[in-house]
Amino acid sequence: MLSDETIFLTGFPGFIATRLVERFALEGARFRLLVQPAFAERARADVARIVEKTGSKPESFRLMEGDITRGGLGLAAEDLEESRREATVVFHLAAVYDLGVERELAFRVNVEGTRNVNAFAKSVKNLRRYHYVSTCYVAGRRTGVILESELRHDAGFRNNYEETKYLAELEVDALKSELPVTIHRPAVVCGDSRTGETMKYDGVYYLINYIRLFPSALSLANIGNRDVRLNVVPVDFVVEALAALARDELSAGETVQLADPSPLTTEELFDVISRNLAGRDSLFTVPAPVVRATLNVPLNEKVTGLPRVGVPYFFLKQTYDTARAAALLDPHGVACPRFPDYAAALIDFVERNPKL
Repeated sequence: MLSDETIFLTGFPGFIATRLVERFALEGARFRLLVQPAFAERARADVARIVEKTGSKPESFRLMEGDITRGGLGLAAEDLEESRREATVVFHLAAVYDLGVERELAFRVNVEGTRNVNAFAKSVKNLRRYHYVSTCYVAGRRTGVILESELRHDAGFRNNYEETKYLAELEVDALKSELPVTIHRPAVVCGDSRTGETMKYDGVYYLINYIRLFPSALSLANIGNRDVRLNVVPVDFVVEALAALARDELSAGETVQLADPSPLTTEELFDVISRNLAGRDSLFTVPAPVVRATLNVPLNEKVTGLPRVGVPYFFLKQTYDTARAAALLDPHGVACPRFPDYAAALIDFVERNPKL
Protein backbone atom coordinates (compact mmCIF):
# COMPACT_ATOMS: atom_id res chain seq x y z
CA MET A 1 0.00 0.00 0.00
CA LEU A 2 1.07 3.58 -0.67
CA SER A 3 -0.93 5.24 2.11
CA ASP A 4 2.27 6.40 3.78
CA GLU A 5 3.84 7.76 0.56
CA THR A 6 3.95 11.25 -0.92
CA ILE A 7 4.31 10.98 -4.67
CA PHE A 8 5.92 13.74 -6.73
CA LEU A 9 4.75 13.25 -10.31
CA THR A 10 5.42 14.98 -13.63
CA GLY A 11 3.20 14.69 -16.69
CA PHE A 12 -0.15 15.38 -15.05
CA PRO A 13 -2.83 15.66 -16.44
CA GLY A 14 -1.57 13.43 -19.26
CA PHE A 15 -3.32 10.20 -20.23
CA ILE A 16 -1.21 7.70 -18.29
CA ALA A 17 -0.34 10.12 -15.46
CA THR A 18 -3.98 10.92 -14.71
CA ARG A 19 -4.95 7.27 -14.54
CA LEU A 20 -1.92 6.51 -12.39
CA VAL A 21 -2.83 9.24 -9.91
CA GLU A 22 -6.38 7.89 -9.72
CA ARG A 23 -5.00 4.39 -9.14
CA PHE A 24 -2.68 5.52 -6.35
CA ALA A 25 -5.43 7.67 -4.81
CA LEU A 26 -7.37 4.45 -4.17
CA GLU A 27 -4.48 3.38 -1.93
CA GLY A 28 -4.47 6.63 0.03
CA ALA A 29 -1.31 8.20 -1.39
CA ARG A 30 -0.59 11.90 -1.16
CA PHE A 31 0.45 13.87 -4.25
CA ARG A 32 2.54 16.78 -5.35
CA LEU A 33 1.74 17.18 -9.02
CA LEU A 34 3.91 19.30 -11.29
CA VAL A 35 1.67 20.89 -13.91
CA GLN A 36 2.47 23.21 -16.79
CA PRO A 37 0.55 26.49 -16.41
CA ALA A 38 -1.27 25.89 -19.72
CA PHE A 39 -2.84 22.73 -18.25
CA ALA A 40 -3.56 24.04 -14.75
CA GLU A 41 -7.32 24.44 -15.26
CA ARG A 42 -7.68 20.97 -16.71
CA ALA A 43 -5.53 19.55 -13.91
CA ARG A 44 -7.79 21.09 -11.27
CA ALA A 45 -10.85 19.59 -12.96
CA ASP A 46 -9.19 16.17 -13.11
CA VAL A 47 -8.21 16.29 -9.44
CA ALA A 48 -11.79 17.21 -8.51
CA ARG A 49 -13.06 14.25 -10.54
CA ILE A 50 -10.52 11.89 -8.93
CA VAL A 51 -11.45 13.11 -5.44
CA GLU A 52 -15.13 12.48 -6.11
CA LYS A 53 -14.54 9.09 -7.73
CA THR A 54 -12.10 7.70 -5.16
CA GLY A 55 -13.37 9.39 -2.01
CA SER A 56 -9.90 10.85 -1.41
CA LYS A 57 -9.31 13.91 0.71
CA PRO A 58 -8.87 17.08 -1.39
CA GLU A 59 -5.90 18.08 0.77
CA SER A 60 -4.03 14.98 -0.41
CA PHE A 61 -3.49 16.69 -3.78
CA ARG A 62 -1.14 19.61 -4.25
CA LEU A 63 -0.97 21.10 -7.74
CA MET A 64 2.20 23.06 -8.44
CA GLU A 65 2.75 25.03 -11.62
CA GLY A 66 6.17 24.43 -13.10
CA ASP A 67 8.17 23.33 -16.14
CA ILE A 68 10.68 20.49 -16.24
CA THR A 69 12.80 22.33 -18.82
CA ARG A 70 13.69 25.02 -16.29
CA GLY A 71 16.07 24.97 -13.36
CA GLY A 72 14.39 23.87 -10.14
CA LEU A 73 11.64 22.50 -12.43
CA GLY A 74 10.28 26.03 -12.68
CA LEU A 75 8.70 25.66 -9.26
CA ALA A 76 8.22 28.44 -6.72
CA ALA A 77 10.95 28.27 -4.10
CA GLU A 78 8.49 27.19 -1.39
CA ASP A 79 7.02 24.42 -3.56
CA LEU A 80 10.46 23.16 -4.50
CA GLU A 81 11.72 23.01 -0.92
CA GLU A 82 8.54 21.37 0.39
CA SER A 83 8.67 18.78 -2.38
CA ARG A 84 12.29 17.95 -1.56
CA ARG A 85 11.33 17.55 2.07
CA GLU A 86 8.01 15.70 1.74
CA ALA A 87 8.27 13.50 -1.36
CA THR A 88 9.15 9.84 -0.90
CA VAL A 89 8.44 8.59 -4.44
CA VAL A 90 9.16 10.34 -7.75
CA PHE A 91 7.36 9.43 -10.97
CA HIS A 92 8.66 11.09 -14.14
CA LEU A 93 6.22 10.77 -17.04
CA ALA A 94 6.42 14.21 -18.68
CA ALA A 95 7.75 14.05 -22.24
CA VAL A 96 7.01 14.95 -25.84
CA TYR A 97 5.56 11.78 -27.36
CA ASP A 98 5.03 13.08 -30.93
CA LEU A 99 6.87 10.97 -33.55
CA GLY A 100 7.21 14.08 -35.72
CA VAL A 101 8.57 16.39 -33.01
CA GLU A 102 11.35 18.80 -33.98
CA ARG A 103 14.76 18.01 -32.55
CA GLU A 104 15.17 21.20 -30.51
CA LEU A 105 11.88 20.76 -28.66
CA ALA A 106 12.40 17.01 -28.19
CA PHE A 107 15.89 17.55 -26.76
CA ARG A 108 14.76 20.37 -24.46
CA VAL A 109 11.83 18.43 -22.99
CA ASN A 110 12.90 14.80 -23.14
CA VAL A 111 16.62 15.15 -22.40
CA GLU A 112 17.16 18.43 -20.56
CA GLY A 113 13.85 18.02 -18.75
CA THR A 114 14.85 14.56 -17.56
CA ARG A 115 18.21 15.86 -16.38
CA ASN A 116 16.35 18.44 -14.30
CA VAL A 117 14.04 15.80 -12.82
CA ASN A 118 17.08 13.62 -12.09
CA ALA A 119 18.68 16.50 -10.20
CA PHE A 120 15.46 16.97 -8.24
CA ALA A 121 15.28 13.25 -7.42
CA LYS A 122 18.84 13.37 -6.10
CA SER A 123 17.87 16.27 -3.83
CA VAL A 124 14.82 14.54 -2.27
CA LYS A 125 15.72 13.96 1.36
CA ASN A 126 13.68 10.79 1.98
CA LEU A 127 13.54 9.29 -1.49
CA ARG A 128 12.35 5.68 -1.45
CA ARG A 129 11.88 5.13 -5.20
CA TYR A 130 12.41 6.93 -8.51
CA HIS A 131 10.30 5.66 -11.41
CA TYR A 132 11.05 6.78 -14.96
CA VAL A 133 8.68 6.02 -17.84
CA SER A 134 10.66 5.45 -21.02
CA THR A 135 9.62 3.51 -24.15
CA CYS A 136 10.48 0.26 -25.90
CA TYR A 137 11.49 2.39 -28.88
CA VAL A 138 14.76 3.44 -27.27
CA ALA A 139 15.90 0.40 -29.29
CA GLY A 140 15.76 2.64 -32.37
CA ARG A 141 16.61 0.86 -35.62
CA ARG A 142 17.82 -2.33 -33.93
CA THR A 143 16.22 -5.54 -35.17
CA GLY A 144 15.44 -8.86 -33.54
CA VAL A 145 14.72 -9.46 -29.86
CA ILE A 146 15.41 -6.48 -27.58
CA LEU A 147 16.32 -7.51 -24.04
CA GLU A 148 15.32 -5.51 -20.98
CA SER A 149 18.98 -5.53 -19.95
CA GLU A 150 20.03 -3.85 -23.23
CA LEU A 151 20.18 -0.11 -23.84
CA ARG A 152 23.32 1.23 -25.54
CA HIS A 153 23.53 0.78 -29.31
CA ASP A 154 24.66 2.54 -32.47
CA ALA A 155 21.92 1.34 -34.82
CA GLY A 156 20.41 4.83 -35.17
CA PHE A 157 16.85 6.10 -34.83
CA ARG A 158 13.83 6.76 -37.01
CA ASN A 159 12.95 10.11 -35.46
CA ASN A 160 13.81 12.66 -32.79
CA TYR A 161 11.35 11.14 -30.33
CA GLU A 162 13.18 7.82 -30.26
CA GLU A 163 16.61 9.38 -30.05
CA THR A 164 15.81 11.80 -27.25
CA LYS A 165 14.00 9.18 -25.18
CA TYR A 166 17.08 6.98 -25.61
CA LEU A 167 19.38 9.79 -24.46
CA ALA A 168 17.07 10.48 -21.54
CA GLU A 169 17.04 6.84 -20.48
CA LEU A 170 20.84 6.82 -20.54
CA GLU A 171 20.76 9.68 -18.04
CA VAL A 172 18.37 7.84 -15.71
CA ASP A 173 20.10 4.50 -16.09
CA ALA A 174 23.35 6.12 -14.91
CA LEU A 175 21.62 6.95 -11.60
CA LYS A 176 21.03 3.31 -10.68
CA SER A 177 24.27 3.24 -8.69
CA GLU A 178 23.09 6.21 -6.60
CA LEU A 179 19.30 5.98 -6.36
CA PRO A 180 16.59 3.24 -6.16
CA VAL A 181 15.58 3.65 -9.82
CA THR A 182 13.08 1.64 -11.85
CA ILE A 183 12.86 2.25 -15.60
CA HIS A 184 9.59 1.30 -17.31
CA ARG A 185 9.46 0.85 -21.08
CA PRO A 186 5.88 0.64 -22.39
CA ALA A 187 5.24 -0.50 -25.96
CA VAL A 188 2.58 1.30 -28.05
CA VAL A 189 -0.08 2.35 -25.54
CA CYS A 190 -3.71 2.26 -26.65
CA GLY A 191 -7.01 2.79 -24.84
CA ASP A 192 -8.53 0.98 -21.89
CA SER A 193 -9.12 -2.73 -22.57
CA ARG A 194 -12.52 -2.58 -20.86
CA THR A 195 -13.98 0.78 -21.88
CA GLY A 196 -11.83 1.58 -24.92
CA GLU A 197 -11.30 5.10 -23.55
CA THR A 198 -8.29 6.97 -24.88
CA MET A 199 -7.14 10.57 -25.33
CA LYS A 200 -5.37 10.27 -28.69
CA TYR A 201 -5.77 8.35 -31.91
CA ASP A 202 -2.34 7.13 -32.95
CA GLY A 203 -0.53 3.79 -33.15
CA VAL A 204 -3.04 1.01 -33.84
CA TYR A 205 -5.79 3.63 -34.27
CA TYR A 206 -4.28 4.53 -37.65
CA LEU A 207 -5.34 1.08 -38.86
CA ILE A 208 -8.73 1.31 -37.15
CA ASN A 209 -9.56 4.68 -38.68
CA TYR A 210 -8.20 3.65 -42.07
CA ILE A 211 -10.55 0.64 -42.31
CA ARG A 212 -13.42 2.72 -40.88
CA LEU A 213 -13.26 4.99 -43.94
CA PHE A 214 -14.89 2.27 -46.09
CA PRO A 215 -14.99 -1.07 -44.19
CA SER A 216 -16.52 -3.24 -46.91
CA ALA A 217 -13.89 -2.22 -49.47
CA LEU A 218 -10.74 -1.35 -47.52
CA SER A 219 -10.92 -4.54 -45.47
CA LEU A 220 -10.45 -6.62 -48.63
CA ALA A 221 -6.75 -5.77 -49.10
CA ASN A 222 -4.60 -6.33 -46.01
CA ILE A 223 -1.86 -3.69 -45.82
CA GLY A 224 -0.20 -5.38 -42.84
CA ASN A 225 2.95 -7.48 -42.83
CA ARG A 226 3.27 -11.10 -41.72
CA ASP A 227 6.94 -10.58 -40.76
CA VAL A 228 6.44 -7.52 -38.55
CA ARG A 229 4.82 -7.35 -35.12
CA LEU A 230 3.34 -4.16 -33.66
CA ASN A 231 3.44 -4.40 -29.89
CA VAL A 232 0.26 -2.85 -28.48
CA VAL A 233 -0.60 -2.60 -24.76
CA PRO A 234 -3.78 -1.16 -23.20
CA VAL A 235 -3.39 1.72 -20.80
CA ASP A 236 -5.03 -0.14 -17.90
CA PHE A 237 -2.34 -2.83 -18.10
CA VAL A 238 0.40 -0.19 -18.07
CA VAL A 239 -1.12 1.56 -15.06
CA GLU A 240 -1.61 -1.67 -13.11
CA ALA A 241 1.96 -2.68 -13.90
CA LEU A 242 3.31 0.68 -12.73
CA ALA A 243 1.24 0.45 -9.55
CA ALA A 244 2.40 -3.10 -8.80
CA LEU A 245 6.06 -2.28 -9.40
CA ALA A 246 5.80 0.85 -7.25
CA ARG A 247 4.86 -1.38 -4.33
CA ASP A 248 7.47 -4.05 -5.06
CA GLU A 249 10.91 -3.46 -3.59
CA LEU A 250 12.33 -6.12 -5.93
CA SER A 251 11.81 -3.80 -8.91
CA ALA A 252 14.34 -1.26 -7.61
CA GLY A 253 17.33 -1.14 -9.94
CA GLU A 254 15.41 -2.87 -12.76
CA THR A 255 14.48 -1.95 -16.32
CA VAL A 256 11.24 -3.62 -17.40
CA GLN A 257 9.50 -3.71 -20.76
CA LEU A 258 5.74 -3.33 -20.39
CA ALA A 259 4.91 -5.09 -23.62
CA ASP A 260 2.71 -7.86 -24.97
CA PRO A 261 4.80 -11.06 -24.71
CA SER A 262 2.97 -12.48 -27.76
CA PRO A 263 2.25 -9.52 -30.07
CA LEU A 264 0.33 -9.96 -33.30
CA THR A 265 1.82 -9.27 -36.70
CA THR A 266 0.48 -6.16 -38.43
CA GLU A 267 -1.25 -8.53 -40.87
CA GLU A 268 -3.01 -10.23 -37.94
CA LEU A 269 -3.88 -6.86 -36.37
CA PHE A 270 -5.47 -5.79 -39.64
CA ASP A 271 -7.63 -8.91 -39.74
CA VAL A 272 -8.74 -8.56 -36.11
CA ILE A 273 -9.87 -5.01 -36.85
CA SER A 274 -11.44 -6.11 -40.14
CA ARG A 275 -13.48 -8.81 -38.39
CA ASN A 276 -14.84 -6.23 -35.96
CA LEU A 277 -15.65 -3.61 -38.60
CA ALA A 278 -16.51 -5.66 -41.70
CA GLY A 279 -17.38 -9.03 -40.22
CA ARG A 280 -14.60 -10.97 -41.99
CA ASP A 281 -10.87 -11.26 -42.60
CA SER A 282 -9.14 -9.61 -45.54
CA LEU A 283 -9.06 -11.55 -48.83
CA PHE A 284 -5.41 -10.96 -49.71
CA THR A 285 -2.30 -9.17 -48.44
CA VAL A 286 -0.70 -6.40 -50.46
CA PRO A 287 3.06 -6.98 -50.96
CA ALA A 288 5.09 -5.03 -48.41
CA PRO A 289 7.15 -3.03 -50.99
CA VAL A 290 3.91 -1.80 -52.59
CA VAL A 291 2.48 -0.79 -49.20
CA ARG A 292 5.66 1.05 -48.22
CA ALA A 293 5.83 2.97 -51.51
CA THR A 294 2.13 3.89 -51.39
CA LEU A 295 2.12 5.02 -47.76
CA ASN A 296 5.10 7.28 -48.37
CA VAL A 297 3.25 9.28 -51.05
CA PRO A 298 2.31 12.67 -49.46
CA LEU A 299 -1.19 12.70 -51.00
CA ASN A 300 -1.90 9.26 -49.55
CA GLU A 301 -1.52 10.64 -46.03
CA LYS A 302 -4.31 13.13 -46.64
CA VAL A 303 -6.59 10.57 -48.24
CA THR A 304 -6.12 7.63 -45.86
CA GLY A 305 -5.16 9.38 -42.62
CA LEU A 306 -2.10 7.08 -42.35
CA PRO A 307 0.75 9.49 -41.46
CA ARG A 308 4.11 9.03 -43.17
CA VAL A 309 5.86 9.47 -39.82
CA GLY A 310 4.28 6.22 -38.68
CA VAL A 311 5.14 4.20 -41.81
CA PRO A 312 8.49 2.85 -40.50
CA TYR A 313 6.66 1.08 -37.65
CA PHE A 314 4.78 -1.09 -40.15
CA PHE A 315 8.13 -2.49 -41.27
CA LEU A 316 9.99 -2.68 -37.94
CA LYS A 317 11.26 -6.21 -37.31
CA GLN A 318 11.71 -5.76 -33.60
CA THR A 319 10.28 -7.65 -30.61
CA TYR A 320 10.64 -7.04 -26.87
CA ASP A 321 11.68 -9.49 -24.22
CA THR A 322 9.45 -9.28 -21.14
CA ALA A 323 11.05 -11.94 -18.94
CA ARG A 324 11.98 -9.66 -16.07
CA ALA A 325 8.67 -7.78 -16.23
CA ALA A 326 6.79 -11.08 -16.08
CA ALA A 327 8.85 -12.34 -13.15
CA LEU A 328 8.00 -9.20 -11.19
CA LEU A 329 4.37 -8.83 -12.29
CA ASP A 330 3.18 -12.44 -12.17
CA PRO A 331 3.11 -12.54 -8.34
CA HIS A 332 0.83 -9.47 -8.46
CA GLY A 333 -1.52 -11.07 -10.97
CA VAL A 334 -0.77 -8.42 -13.61
CA ALA A 335 -0.55 -9.58 -17.24
CA CYS A 336 -1.08 -7.98 -20.62
CA PRO A 337 -4.38 -9.02 -22.27
CA ARG A 338 -4.42 -10.22 -25.88
CA PHE A 339 -5.39 -7.65 -28.51
CA PRO A 340 -8.25 -9.74 -29.97
CA ASP A 341 -9.87 -9.79 -26.52
CA TYR A 342 -10.21 -6.01 -26.30
CA ALA A 343 -10.13 -4.79 -29.92
CA ALA A 344 -13.93 -4.47 -29.92
CA ALA A 345 -13.79 -2.09 -26.94
CA LEU A 346 -11.27 0.14 -28.71
CA ILE A 347 -13.27 0.20 -31.92
CA ASP A 348 -16.55 0.85 -30.12
CA PHE A 349 -15.00 3.87 -28.41
CA VAL A 350 -13.78 5.22 -31.75
CA GLU A 351 -17.20 4.69 -33.30
CA ARG A 352 -18.80 6.65 -30.46
CA ASN A 353 -16.07 9.30 -30.42
CA PRO A 354 -14.88 9.79 -34.02
CA LYS A 355 -13.31 13.12 -33.06
CA LEU A 356 -11.35 13.59 -29.84
